[in-house]
Amino acid sequence: MTAPTGKRRLLVISNGIGEDSIGAEIAKRLRADFEVDAYPTLGPGHHYQGICRIVGPRAELASQGSRVDRGTVARDLATGGLATIPPGLAFMRRTRKAYDHYLVIGDFIGVAGCWLSGIRGITYLDVYKTGYGRPYAATERWIIKRTCRTVFSRGERLARTLVAAGVDARAAGNVMMDTIPRGKYDATIRRMRPLAVTLLPGSRDQTAENFALQIDALAYLPEALRPDVFVAVAEGLAVEALAQRAALHFDPPAIAAGPYLGTMSGRGLRVHPSRGAFGNLLAASDLVLSQAGTATIQALGSGKPVITFTRPNDRMKRFREENRLFGEARLLVPAERVALTEAVRALLADPAEIARLGAIGRQRIGGPGAIDAIIDSLRR
Repeated sequence: MTAPTGKRRLLVISNGIGEDSIGAEIAKRLRADFEVDAYPTLGPGHHYQGICRIVGPRAELASQGSRVDRGTVARDLATGGLATIPPGLAFMRRTRKAYDHYLVIGDFIGVAGCWLSGIRGITYLDVYKTGYGRPYAATERWIIKRTCRTVFSRGERLARTLVAAGVDARAAGNVMMDTIPRGKYDATIRRMRPLAVTLLPGSRDQTAENFALQIDALAYLPEALRPDVFVAVAEGLAVEALAQRAALHFDPPAIAAGPYLGTMSGRGLRVHPSRGAFGNLLAASDLVLSQAGTATIQALGSGKPVITFTRPNDRMKRFREENRLFGEARLLVPAERVALTEAVRALLADPAEIARLGAIGRQRIGGPGAIDAIIDSLRR
């Protein structure tokens, strides 16, 4: 159904914050060819604001879509998670003939939703499976073959399993490396120490707690190794609340505009929060402390080793499967201040090890370039 503008109509369906950021970048690059709408199935879809129209009902789950903790599926179901499914499917059924094409970004759930809604011939961008964990199940391959026109997988191994099932599947690179957010933010001019660390405390309900532990760990480093600190703040998070939780003083910006969000100080640290400039922070940093999802992969692919802490209630199987891909480039430590401090200290004191781990991450994750192949396919 062509839009009044004469352009073809495209609906981007994404199911997570990281997925939204990828969808927004693709939508931005397609505006000359398509009238793009976005259906972010989880949360408000901040990344799409100012880029395209946001449509459809959004679910708010207790887990906020994270599957890191044990029992998140059961908790979502117990708090009404099933009730979020019918409105989404009803919307997709109503719009199954309203668009010329559909792009699904995320895990298999979006493809299953299209299949159940009668939407066919979609482009599926699988940013979930790595090829190092569970492969596509027989049921998934059956539905994908009947629902998808083209699938972009993260690795050759995954693509081959779909090609063998008769699917047009491709491994064109890692699209996450094409969609690292960058902004007008000069991190280098804020560097005062020989070393720098970027913090990714996450974007969900434990973000403030994560940030406080990361700051605790850095505050106990020896003075000679204490780094400049940058923090990538997700949309919707209050910087002042983060500072308060970590016992830091917050100086807000004189004018609230752009990526710059002021400074935090105290406990022997100077912390520079920003939003929408993660790529700038990576370029200026030696190491990343991350509790994020997509941004962890982007950091590793940029050649920055990552340290992640785990809690007793985390699904360690998920972390182990991820680390089959990440290899040594991501270090897992318990969520304890002493353990985290020691892990950071050991790496900051060893530049050669930082370089070695960074090279592993860059090789394992793969480089940019997939977004061009995806856009070329959508323009067909």
